[in-house]
Amino acid sequence: MKRPSTQIFTLSTLAGAIALAASATAHAEPERVIDVSLPLGPESQQGVGILKFGEELERLSDGRLAIEPHYNNALGAEREVIEGMGFGLIDAGISSTGPMGGFVDQFLLFDLPYVFDNHAHAYAFLDSEHGEHLAQLAEEQMNVKFLAWMENGFRHNTNSVRALEHPNDLQGINHRTQESRVQVDTWEALGANATPMAWTEVYTALQQGVMDSQENPLPTIYDVNFYEVQDYLNMTQHVYSPAPLMMGLDLFNSFSEDDQAIILEAAQIALPVQRDASQELEQRYLVQLEELGMTVTHPDLAPFREAVIPVIEQWAPTVGEDLVDAAINFEY
Repeated sequence: MKRPSTQIFTLSTLAGAIALAASATAHAEPERVIDVSLPLGPESQQGVGILKFGEELERLSDGRLAIEPHYNNALGAEREVIEGMGFGLIDAGISSTGPMGGFVDQFLLFDLPYVFDNHAHAYAFLDSEHGEHLAQLAEEQMNVKFLAWMENGFRHNTNSVRALEHPNDLQGINHRTQESRVQVDTWEALGANATPMAWTEVYTALQQGVMDSQENPLPTIYDVNFYEVQDYLNMTQHVYSPAPLMMGLDLFNSFSEDDQAIILEAAQIALPVQRDASQELEQRYLVQLEELGMTVTHPDLAPFREAVIPVIEQWAPTVGEDLVDAAINFEY
């Protein structure tokens, strides 16, 4: 009679041991924690994408791989982070493409005004062979691995001087641009006094009146509280701004092929989540920014498009005329 009881006890003990082992595995420390730099905070469109990436990375690797997000430029400004990844000083990060034109001429494409009509246009182009080619150039010339073409979104103007109904309304306005020659030319063509400035300095410059104007996607405008120092929100939609998720190429290559595949899969799962969040936040914050006191205008964009044609013509040879043409006329 004791034999079956002993067998039951043994099986029960074994099941308990397995459960304890599984529990220990689930709560084990990851083998590798990847530091990830973000310019914005955890509730931003960037934060949503990075947190989803981290969640999928842990799931796909059974907890062996994890991320540690570092928000609000804690690891440095965007250009410093891009350089840091290339030199192996920073693991990974998300950044706008603004500083990348200083490394690879083709990335100046994303500084050119009015190239993309809408989100579907931008996504189709980035997810095509053209996006793959740009990512390859980043590997070769910046020593970074593109994991996913995440986004900041379409950029819009804010200023503390006046509503914009026509490019002439920008006359005399001191406008901050990213550190991009194309952006300086664009805003000068529109009539503003354009000055490049590091992102970390922008809020204070606007607050102190050193700068009157800036431009960013709506979630960014909200995330960094620009409504506190800017009165007018002008829906100019002049530039589509990708924010690729990247990793230092040397670090990426140090992982096994299986783990490289896991990293890329996690990023691709996170990509549509991030893009959807970006668009949803854009709609939400358009309402909230107006409720917070900003005067919102929806100018006729035709005069703006017309004013910047010389900028596109001037920079197309540098960026690559075929690439510019492919982007503008991409079928989607």
